[in-house]
Amino acid sequence: MIETALTFAFGCFGLAMLMNLWKIITAEGVGDRVLALDTMVINSIAILVLMGISEGTEIFFEATMIIAMLGFVSTVAYARFMLRGNIIE
Repeated sequence: MIETALTFAFGCFGLAMLMNLWKIITAEGVGDRVLALDTMVINSIAILVLMGISEGTEIFFEATMIIAMLGFVSTVAYARFMLRGNIIE
């Protein structure tokens, strides 16, 4: 039963990643692209958690923590760049 649920979840998050990629390519504004990229980071975190569950190893959970930190920092950097025009003052 868990294999079926994992397969369904992998399919859903894979489809969500493709939709985010499409939005990144076709978005008109920078804000829409940043939002799609942030959502893509969240979906990649979910896929790595699912990989950790399916493989039964803990290394994927550690990788998700690193990607979550990098995703947060990159979103803040993009937001500062959009508001001020520079990242580092």
